[in-house]
Amino acid sequence: MADAHRQPPPLPVAALGEAERVACLRLVRTEGVGPVTFRELINRCGGAERAIEALPELAAKGGRRAAPRIFAKSAAETELAEADRLGARPRFTIEPGYPRQLAFLDHPPPMIYVTGRADLLERPAVALVGSRDASANGLALARRFAQDLVASGFVVVSGLARGIDGAAHRAAVDGGTVAVIAGGPDSYYPPEHAELQARIARDGAVVTEQPPGFKPRGKDFPRRNRIIAGLSLGVVIVEAAMRSGSLISARLANEAGREVFAVPGHPADPRAAGTNGLIKQGATLVETAADVMTALGPATGARPVRVAEPALEPPASPPSPAPDPPRLDLTDDARRAVAEALGPAPAPLDEIIRASGLTAREVQVAILELALAGRVEHHQGNLVSARFA
Repeated sequence: MADAHRQPPPLPVAALGEAERVACLRLVRTEGVGPVTFRELINRCGGAERAIEALPELAAKGGRRAAPRIFAKSAAETELAEADRLGARPRFTIEPGYPRQLAFLDHPPPMIYVTGRADLLERPAVALVGSRDASANGLALARRFAQDLVASGFVVVSGLARGIDGAAHRAAVDGGTVAVIAGGPDSYYPPEHAELQARIARDGAVVTEQPPGFKPRGKDFPRRNRIIAGLSLGVVIVEAAMRSGSLISARLANEAGREVFAVPGHPADPRAAGTNGLIKQGATLVETAADVMTALGPATGARPVRVAEPALEPPASPPSPAPDPPRLDLTDDARRAVAEALGPAPAPLDEIIRASGLTAREVQVAILELALAGRVEHHQGNLVSARFA
């Protein structure tokens, strides 16, 4: 269904100092700053601190009347201190240690918290997800898949839900498992998995993009599922009914360019209707973990090699300040041309450049300013559209 074997882009090598880390979190938590705008702001301004200073002016140029509500420095410092107390370390897309596979997404989350063994995020991983109301056979299959995958050097990623997720985590925790959660690092959902989550935080890794104290809502789980897919080379669906959330995971995995695997089930079992349907749509049919490893072999080579965790502490001497990037001030006519070229249907940047008659750099700056004003929406595949109230 998708090409799982493309290699992710290289990560940046500059470590962040504490002040820049606080500024990065302020950007992440500021209204109107999404994953694309986060990176564009830092690239344009030469760093997060400078981006914070430039935000009001850039948003005003894009047509925003009221200044954006910027996340307070004290609130960012408090959040980072609480996360540190919980053992959760932030990883930003612009620093070493951000998972390479996750960085390959079109719009990776600009920041995640990692509790536990961050080195697991650099090893080849396979996601195992499925029904919360799993059958005995489904649970046994999940355990067998997980045990065989970790024995071959893979990390097992899942969402810590009831049923298939929990079975996969328990079977893999000694060999390497990553739990992606929809709440904050101190959120335990479902409650009966609190002990399992604590063990994974100690022996595996727990990942979330939410702050301490955040309680998950229904709309947060698809975002969690996208991270599950993003961390993995492929996603195995063990059991899924026709309206299962696992089918959302399969769709997100396919959109992210990951391989989608499905374990077939009995036609009379409603818990197999979703997985059987995925196979009809082109998912790879698998019956054992060996089938998964055969399909992913070109992406992993022989046995995967563990990658040492990068140092998290800032360097002894702080890095030199980045030079001021060349300033590009747009005219009102240029902004208007880009705004008029945007429509409700997502379009590639090349089309916006062609329609506006501007340079690529001018269009990028205009879209950044319009995004900060809430007038542009970014889509998968580097597409953009106008956002209408």
